[in-house]
Amino acid sequence: MQVTPHVYAMHIPDVAVAHPGGSNNYFVGDPSQEMVLIDTGDHHRKWIKAILDYHAELGKPKIGAIVITHGHVDHIGGLDRIHEALEAPVRCHPKLVKRLQEMLDDEDAVTPLKSRELIKTGGGATLRALFTPGHEVDHVCYHLREDRVMFTGDTVLGASSTSVGNLGDYMKSLELIMKFRHDTVCPAHGPVVPPPKGKGLVRWQMEHRLQREREVLAALEKGHGNAPDIARDIYPKNLKKGLWRSAERNVSTHLDKLVNDGTVDEVPASFRLKD
Repeated sequence: MQVTPHVYAMHIPDVAVAHPGGSNNYFVGDPSQEMVLIDTGDHHRKWIKAILDYHAELGKPKIGAIVITHGHVDHIGGLDRIHEALEAPVRCHPKLVKRLQEMLDDEDAVTPLKSRELIKTGGGATLRALFTPGHEVDHVCYHLREDRVMFTGDTVLGASSTSVGNLGDYMKSLELIMKFRHDTVCPAHGPVVPPPKGKGLVRWQMEHRLQREREVLAALEKGHGNAPDIARDIYPKNLKKGLWRSAERNVSTHLDKLVNDGTVDEVPASFRLKD
């Protein structure tokens, strides 16, 4: 599916409970010249075949680079076979380079990105690499200035909130993304979010996290002192069973941030508001 003049989305109806709306890979550039592939999907044969079939549907353009958003298996699982088929160099966050070199058994195949590096591709399109830790330490978003598109990987999803490892870093990453003008958000999971909603989606995610923090503080006021109890207090009672562990992890990241901010004290097995 062509999303903008330089963006072509390939959708996988992923059934993972954490990926409502499925998953996406993107070809960016001009099919008659050169393109960049964002992520390589999971290791499942069906996913790899879908990427290569879509590449063929586009006319088998030269792939100037495979750029990776982060090192989770549903983003790099197919890298070895996709790299072999497309014969394209791989670019990623410096913290992910060694792992991908070992995966491909080729040190020369993978090179580190620099923060704010500009990657040129066909049709005059350029992708700027934005280091966006939070979901993962090796996460990179990509900004396509010419089409006002932000490729958010797992930092911002299209139909749900994401899991976060370090909330302080995550909030700073959202602030960084908002500095780059975009009208469309192309996430790794969930639907593409076009204008006008795409323009405000990242800010909405930030407000969502701030609201969740307020809810965590309110739960602490009630006397709930651990992540499972707080999660059950603030999340909907009808939350899907498979999402409760993610909810508890998200609460834990909020508690860690509040401890680092000096708002909350951690005591053995629980948390409480500071006096």
